[in-house]
Amino acid sequence: MTIKRLNLNEGGLNRFFGSLEAKIMELLWERGKLTIKQTHEQLNKETAISLNAVMTVMIRLADKGILHKESTGGGRNRLTFFYPVQTKEQFIVEQTRAVTEGLIKDFGPLVVNHFIEQLDDIDPSLIRKLEERLQERKLK
Repeated sequence: MTIKRLNLNEGGLNRFFGSLEAKIMELLWERGKLTIKQTHEQLNKETAISLNAVMTVMIRLADKGILHKESTGGGRNRLTFFYPVQTKEQFIVEQTRAVTEGLIKDFGPLVVNHFIEQLDDIDPSLIRKLEERLQERKLK
């Protein structure tokens, strides 16, 4: 699954999703399977939002392959549940890998240089992990 747009001016999941999409995904990652109505009820506790907006976004997320739809029952007893295709962790790993690979492919030297410049601002344990991975690569 590839996210087609990256929002560079946003943070967290909002880099990959619109704000309502991100809220819906967070809720589904936390709760698992929910119907549109259940999702709406949960989101509406936080901020007033229309059921149609929630329905439209959830259907679009399913169309994009980010959510699965599963229907049970029939007629008036039919329920359609939505749930994430991937865990939150799997999604983040896949998306950050795609972004990193794309940047390295298109702008390799600049990306590596910018990455090195950022080392002053990161957790020392991450630097140790980077050093270990670089050492492993040298031994190959």
